Amino acid sequence: MIEFLNLKRVTDSHLAEIQQAVKEVVDSGWYLQGKAVDTFEFSYAEYIGTSYCVSCANGLDALTLILRAYIELGVIKEGDEIIVPSNTYIASILAITVNHLVPVLVEPRLETLEIDDRFIEQAITPRTRGIMIVHLYGRCAYTEKIHKICEKYDLKLIEDNAQAHGCLSNDGRKTGSLGDAAGHSFYPSKNLGALGDAGAVTTNNKELAEVIRSLGNYGSSRKYVFPYKGKNSRMDEIQAAVLNVKLKYVDAENARRKDIARYYLDHIINPLLILPKVEGLDSVWHIFPVLCKQRDHLQTFLQNHEIQTTIHYPIPPHKQLAYREWNDLSFPVSEQIHQQELSIPLNQTLTDTETETIVKALNEFNG
Repeated sequence: MIEFLNLKRVTDSHLAEIQQAVKEVVDSGWYLQGKAVDTFEFSYAEYIGTSYCVSCANGLDALTLILRAYIELGVIKEGDEIIVPSNTYIASILAITVNHLVPVLVEPRLETLEIDDRFIEQAITPRTRGIMIVHLYGRCAYTEKIHKICEKYDLKLIEDNAQAHGCLSNDGRKTGSLGDAAGHSFYPSKNLGALGDAGAVTTNNKELAEVIRSLGNYGSSRKYVFPYKGKNSRMDEIQAAVLNVKLKYVDAENARRKDIARYYLDHIINPLLILPKVEGLDSVWHIFPVLCKQRDHLQTFLQNHEIQTTIHYPIPPHKQLAYREWNDLSFPVSEQIHQQELSIPLNQTLTDTETETIVKALNEFNG
């Protein structure tokens, strides 16, 4: 069986270094808010290209804390609107609604699966305060047009960079440094993954970073002083130690992902499959999404050929019961993606033989 993602293989590629890093934390007797976290925050900010990195418990908290900090700073108030793609993982939207803000959904381009910048401006109202772009599947969603819209309407640009560590914009900057603030996830399956939940915010705004740090530490600015009603959202030392090891290799591993993706793009020739279009925007290929009208048959066919796949995502956010007030809305492009998308294996541990097997099976599928 070719697994969709074998996390043990991913970990084994750096096992000795990870074990040594974890041992050093265990032996230190210091497990929270210590040297490993400090080192990671400094290194990751430098890697992304921002002045500040504030670690937290997970990617959802990262996005939630950004918006909450803007509320505390008076930049945004409850009831304001945040534009967000209708094709995204639900965490992007949860971060908005948990702060009593209003998500305004905008369709993606079918060619890129990212938010369609042609439709953003018409979604802006007097209550709009920000745009949250999502670098979905590892692909850069930022465009110069989005930047100009934010400037024109004085909107905050927030990046959901949960799936795109190391991805570049057309001008060579990394995703996570393109807007006013960015949320990052280090869930184990990510291109840069911990051994559990972990997240971070990157920004160049010192005041915003300070408020986010306080909010994630019970609302405390210094010990036993609480200017905010905060929460407990901190990265532990063991996760930081693991990330310090893996950060050194993420660019090389992304390069391997790109090589595999290029092999897929060059050799998958089945007319029943729609492959990602790669012109114009960088991707670090967190996911390789294939669109197929016979998606379920394709998944079964590949399973019978001992190739594991998954769907990102079977139900779009506006059709989820959690947002039942949206269930009657129509977003046809998003719905097509969610009905047809199938993610095939793509990660840095795949062998050439495995990728050849995957391509052969995809080309043999006849519906």
